[in-house]
Amino acid sequence: MRSGSSVKVLISLVALAMASSAAAQEAPPPAQPAEAAPVTAMPPPSQDWRLVAPENLLIIDTTKGRVLVELAPDVAPLHVERIRLLSGLGFYDGLAWHRVIDWFMAQTGDPLGTGDGQSAYPDLVGEFTFRRGPDMDFTPVAAPMGALLGFVGSLPVQTQPAELMPRTSDGMVHGWAIYCPGVAGMARDENPDTANSQFFLMRQAYPSLDKRYTVWGRVIVGLDVVRALKVGEEPSGMVPGEPDRMLRVRVASDLPVESRPAARVLDAGSPIFATTIESVRQQRGADFSICDLELPVQVSDPAFR
Repeated sequence: MRSGSSVKVLISLVALAMASSAAAQEAPPPAQPAEAAPVTAMPPPSQDWRLVAPENLLIIDTTKGRVLVELAPDVAPLHVERIRLLSGLGFYDGLAWHRVIDWFMAQTGDPLGTGDGQSAYPDLVGEFTFRRGPDMDFTPVAAPMGALLGFVGSLPVQTQPAELMPRTSDGMVHGWAIYCPGVAGMARDENPDTANSQFFLMRQAYPSLDKRYTVWGRVIVGLDVVRALKVGEEPSGMVPGEPDRMLRVRVASDLPVESRPAARVLDAGSPIFATTIESVRQQRGADFSICDLELPVQVSDPAFR
């Protein structure tokens, strides 16, 4: 515990939550893309689909169901390494979703369950932005005002165009992840370099968090589970009584092959997804956002057999 601050809480959490709640009451819910249901047998391989590497597939079993998160080591290598480490040690097993705010996020990873706990490992330097080089697997889907919106894996990002790479000292351009629904971020203190073990999963889009909190992955299956977690009380968002919990958290590569799920995500650059993008763009018009797009997922999971 650190004196003078409530450790690992989101900056201006109360103000953000109250603003979000008010907005939700004044306007109808935004359209949400349909989430692909897990299947019990993986379809035949296709060039339109990419297999999520087992070391980048995080399995979060909760009291409300299973959540699969695709890790983003190209965007936040230090934080992904910490998530892998703590998951492998069983650190997250049994921990509460202690702060859950509707129209915002669900937070966990605190062994005390109060918002003041953390692991025994050192705090991490913030990875709020990243550098994109020509070798990074990035698929653009829109180009508003000279910027590029697209996907790194399943993660929505904004970045500068590749044409600027030859003009920079490192041959790379600036980029950052976008806080769309399902995006996984690290909680911290007011000090930007204090993320440790607590993290949150977005229940809805929240762009005011962009470039302020490290993004380390995105939910690819189980967003409905995240949204079903028991919600806390205003204004703090702390969950009263018995909160929902993480039962077990593991990276797929740490599990025996026969018991680990496998996930394939539709390639953002595939002709199939290009059709989806155009359809959503026409439906949303001027309100189109990359957060309106969700990549379909195929899952083979022994837990559902």
